[in-house]
Amino acid sequence: MSLVLAVYGKGGIGKSTTSANISAALALKGAKVLQIGCDPKHDSTFPITGKLQKTVIEALEEVDFHHEELTPEDIIETGFAGIDGLEAGGPPAGSGCGGYVVGEAVALLQEFGLYDKYDVILFDVLGDVVCGGFSAPLNYADYAIIIATNDFDSIFAANRLCMAIQQKSARYKVKLAGIVANRVDYAKGGGTNMLDQFAEKVGTRLLSKVPYHELIRQSRFAGKTLFAMDDSEPGKEECLKPYNEIAEDILSKETKSSVPVPIGDREIFEIVGGWQ
Repeated sequence: MSLVLAVYGKGGIGKSTTSANISAALALKGAKVLQIGCDPKHDSTFPITGKLQKTVIEALEEVDFHHEELTPEDIIETGFAGIDGLEAGGPPAGSGCGGYVVGEAVALLQEFGLYDKYDVILFDVLGDVVCGGFSAPLNYADYAIIIATNDFDSIFAANRLCMAIQQKSARYKVKLAGIVANRVDYAKGGGTNMLDQFAEKVGTRLLSKVPYHELIRQSRFAGKTLFAMDDSEPGKEECLKPYNEIAEDILSKETKSSVPVPIGDREIFEIVGGWQ
């Protein structure tokens, strides 16, 4: 049975880039990985496959939504380090719920028996939306991971995600593995003060700190994982370190997961006020 990860975070936080690099780190450590993008932009797997691949919703439209006519090869592309990628996609704007499409992708995984064919399945889920179908990956996940930056909006979204994880944990096995501090600007002191306080209050930890570095942005636009970038690129080793740390932690049998205890909105403001 696969180890299932569900990666969430505020929209625009760098979640897909982080997810792709975690998948790459896991694959290079010997794991067979399937990454599933759950966003209408369908760009989660772009750094892995180097292209915008056909989505589940597009494949279903081609067969008039007859699931039985699809095969895994119709919706899965293989890319860097043998990682398989799948994109749920989404309906045209204003015409339906994207969460429905995520639910369809989850259903296809079950129909194809893919939960038994991978060491790790990673869901990269749209923004901080945790209603309906967008929360479906939490029903199957062993661990949730939250991507965040050291600011109010990101922490507010992270707290909402903690609420969803806490609620789901009452019926399912999911726990929070931790928070990945993204875009940590070491040139300006590398502060994660607010995230540190938040993590302590909700009963979790910072899994790792990903630096704010131009090479990470460049790799994204190049359609590559950071691991596929030229070894001569300045800062590459520094940038790879956090992704390798996360992969090692997830693959170990000693992952320090927990059921988070979300805090009130006033407490979030107190964290921000105390930091300022």
